[in-house]
Amino acid sequence: MVKIKNIFVGFLVSFIGSIPLGYLNIVGYEVFKQLGLNETIFYLLGVISIECVVIYLTLIFANQLINNKKLIQFIEGFSVIFMFLLAYIFYSSASKETTETSVLEKYINYSPYVVGVILSCLNFIQIPFWTGWNLYLLNGKYIEISKSKKYFYVIGTLIGTFAGMLALILSLDYVTNQTDFLAKYLMKIIIPLVFVGLGLFQGFSFYRKYKK
Repeated sequence: MVKIKNIFVGFLVSFIGSIPLGYLNIVGYEVFKQLGLNETIFYLLGVISIECVVIYLTLIFANQLINNKKLIQFIEGFSVIFMFLLAYIFYSSASKETTETSVLEKYINYSPYVVGVILSCLNFIQIPFWTGWNLYLLNGKYIEISKSKKYFYVIGTLIGTFAGMLALILSLDYVTNQTDFLAKYLMKIIIPLVFVGLGLFQGFSFYRKYKK
């Protein structure tokens, strides 16, 4: 029963956490649009391969990481800059489109699995995200990580990330196919604005947390 609970809790946290529009989801949508479902699955497997390592390590070292204030501050500060950088990359990529090109073009020579691994390695915000969640779940006794039980929690989180990202990618594809406005302006205007908004929100949160 404890193992099933670990899987369920891990799935729920990870599924919800993977739904917000992030650059991993956006590139996943581009992979799906240009290469199809099979390659998208390999891309997602690359993403969760790195997330598996991050979740496991932050689960084991949650207390030590949360007490390393300088590391957490650096990661959170860098993630603010990273959001604005992503906004520029997506905007400039879309603005330069003259044929059927996209932000995915620079990675097109790599396998989707490798692309997922590379981009997941750059997803720095997952470290404080999983550190905070794992510590909360452990302190609240929502999960049990003794012996092999921790692996069932990790499995649940990976299934949740995979399912959440795939659901969002398919939803984006459906919506853009139904709406000409989104199809035309999603990558050029909407996505860059989303990243600018996320950068402003994270920047304000960073200011309140560390400077004020």
